[in-house]
Amino acid sequence: MISVDFNDRVMIITLTRPDALNALCKKLITQLNAALDQAENDTRIGAIVVTGSGKAFAAGADIAEMKNLTFAEIAEKDFIQPWERLARCHKPVIAAVNGFALGGGCELAMMCDIIYASETAKFGQPEITIGTMPGAGGTQRLTALVGKAKAMELCLTGRMITALEAEAMGLVTRVFKAEDLLKEALATAHKIAQFSAPVVRMIKEAINDVAEVPLISGIKTERRMFHSTFALEDRKEGMSAFLEKRAAVFKNR
Repeated sequence: MISVDFNDRVMIITLTRPDALNALCKKLITQLNAALDQAENDTRIGAIVVTGSGKAFAAGADIAEMKNLTFAEIAEKDFIQPWERLARCHKPVIAAVNGFALGGGCELAMMCDIIYASETAKFGQPEITIGTMPGAGGTQRLTALVGKAKAMELCLTGRMITALEAEAMGLVTRVFKAEDLLKEALATAHKIAQFSAPVVRMIKEAINDVAEVPLISGIKTERRMFHSTFALEDRKEGMSAFLEKRAAVFKNR
């Protein structure tokens, strides 16, 4: 369902259900969450890249697994809630979207911190076409990223968009040639991983607060975290290295 590889301080998680276009089933999500737990518990890992095998990043939730579920069953189990583990990951996560990212696949990408896409990638929230709606943050995260009008159109029509259109909307960070996608994602992940882990975590938390709290509260959070960096040896080392015109040596403390 997934494969896990390591490239220096970067964990690479690949969704591997190519016969089902990497549709998100319970087993795959369980394995993904276990890999995220492993990454967070390993101080050697500074960043994570999530990508898909074959023609898709993830073409959505596994409809065959959902088809016969009743309202009572999904409400009792809080169906899809385990997917949110990715959004709660403390370490930076880059989605390398190499093909279809539709429905739950698009929602999974939006849970990541940065979305890189190949020129051939496709995005969309087509749940309306099968008689349901986004249930893993699609209406919320998409609106925050692209605005109300564009989110309405995508969710109410199920229209699929190209990577370039997604980039223009603000859904995608950058678009690359297919053969360069993973290389570029890894380059960014390595760059992030070289910095102080506590500071990286603070920045991620502060930026995420923008979408979750009023502006004034977010500004206060940011200021508090900025002040907190002055308790870190890494902050002193970084500034000293700058003044001494040398490379900083961060120790994550």
